[in-house]
Amino acid sequence: MERRLEIPEGVEVEVSGMKVRVSGPLGSLERDFSSPLFRDLNLRKEGNSVVVSGPERRKKKAMVGTIAAHIRNMILGVTKGFEAKLKVVFAHFPMTVKLEGSELIVQNFLGEKTVRRARIPEGVKVEVSGDEIKVSGIDKEAVGLACSRIEQSTRLTGRDRRKFQDGIWITRKASVVG
Repeated sequence: MERRLEIPEGVEVEVSGMKVRVSGPLGSLERDFSSPLFRDLNLRKEGNSVVVSGPERRKKKAMVGTIAAHIRNMILGVTKGFEAKLKVVFAHFPMTVKLEGSELIVQNFLGEKTVRRARIPEGVKVEVSGDEIKVSGIDKEAVGLACSRIEQSTRLTGRDRRKFQDGIWITRKASVVG
């Protein structure tokens, strides 16, 4: 089983063992695929493409596809970037959402006096404008993690979700900008 990924112009890919470094106009990303799960797989650069290969067994085919998808996302990230959108929804108490350093602060959620916080990973940019939150970056996983943390910061327990729909909700997952 073999997957071949073409490297677009303006993108530089370095492969050393199972480590991949992708550099492009928006920045650079590095990922280490050396795990016992990937031990029978080969990763190499041939000319203007990256080749991921492995044995013709079902689980190894899946691993080849997984590594190829990660590398494809790295290439897309350094060329175009990723963006996600969230919406601040409240019906009972007007909540305040603001950014302080690398944390998103949520105040007055359902009238609570305690402040809820969501830590933003490094390399992710967050913009708050009214009831819209825009999260962007070159690493798809970091953008998704930031969105998850923001959404989880307003998670409710012990209340009827049909009545209490307040919170911050993901309206568009991390997708390619443009």
